[in-house]
Amino acid sequence: MTNLVLFDDARRQHLLPLTFTRPVGEIRIGILKIREKWERKLGVSASFLTEDYLQKKFPFIRQETNLLIAGSVLPDEDLLNAISKLQKGEALTLSGELIAAFDGDGTCQLHPQKYKCIPYSNSILRLNHIWDIFSLNGKALELDFDELTKGRVSCKPDGSNQILGERYFLEEGAKISCSIINTLTGPVYLGKDAEIWEGSLVRGGLALCEGSSLKMGAKIYGPTTIGPESRVGGEVSNSVIQGYSNKGHDGFLGNSVLGEWCNLGADTNTSNLKNNYGMVALHDYTRKKQISSGLQFCGLIMGDHSKSGINTMFNTGTVVGVCANIFGAGFPPKFIRSFAWGGFDHEVYQVDKAIDVASKVFLRRNKIFDQEEANLLRTLFELTKREEA
Repeated sequence: MTNLVLFDDARRQHLLPLTFTRPVGEIRIGILKIREKWERKLGVSASFLTEDYLQKKFPFIRQETNLLIAGSVLPDEDLLNAISKLQKGEALTLSGELIAAFDGDGTCQLHPQKYKCIPYSNSILRLNHIWDIFSLNGKALELDFDELTKGRVSCKPDGSNQILGERYFLEEGAKISCSIINTLTGPVYLGKDAEIWEGSLVRGGLALCEGSSLKMGAKIYGPTTIGPESRVGGEVSNSVIQGYSNKGHDGFLGNSVLGEWCNLGADTNTSNLKNNYGMVALHDYTRKKQISSGLQFCGLIMGDHSKSGINTMFNTGTVVGVCANIFGAGFPPKFIRSFAWGGFDHEVYQVDKAIDVASKVFLRRNKIFDQEEANLLRTLFELTKREEA
């Protein structure tokens, strides 16, 4: 059986801050993580070829024969068919870049010149920039919904709901109570034990993943994904929450991406449209400056373990790093570095305190914050210090 390896390429830098704490293939878009999509399609488990400091948590497994696939690429039937035809020593390229390679000598080379290259001419679904996570989420959600529900029968919601259309699927233990669900605008998927509380209004598509809840009176505009074990209330539009995060109160989150273990305080609001209706610019970690997204609607990008205090107001196209703790009056800056404490004249969020909080947050989701997790945050803290210097 061929060994599957998802590799990070130069796009990783454009997917920060999410990729500070994970390989590109561990990003959730649609319903599943990119890794999970490939594993389901190919019937094998994947490992990762990524940054050295991430490899302990996300191991790289090398065998005699390896199928290397760019972690930024989402599978589709045409691409799967092309990959299935690769022979040892051959690779698929798009505009000269490696998409996939069949390595038959165990070297796991990522240079196209090491292979007999076969140009791939079809379009692909790929994460090139951080905002692609929400802007491509609708297409990814449709593909995942079809993949996960094919040939299966949904559990039935009770009669207290008003459901428009039939494109919904409830896994075992999922519940919807006294809510209005519109599946005509996109599919609605509830993972195992997910729950939509009373009075919620959902306009699909929506993926509410395992163990997550929409709180009473939530208003959700698709395409939106809420990863596992998250609590969400208020108003959310076209956003992706990776998982284990809270937006439990009123406030607006639109055209945004939240990492894992984030918390938005009550009445936190994001602007997703400029007053002049112009294109939104965001901080780019590679160029160390604002670059245009080419999008008119773009809200908040927040890395893992970051939090906002009550009544926080995020400007259009704000980027927040890992383990930032944001509070104070007025709009915080549009770029907030990792381990920032406050909103304006940033003090440093000391790593020992950040680790202490993270360990408590993990326990709230019955997870163990082990030494590996602590070492990852310490490494990122040192990287942030060097970047600031």
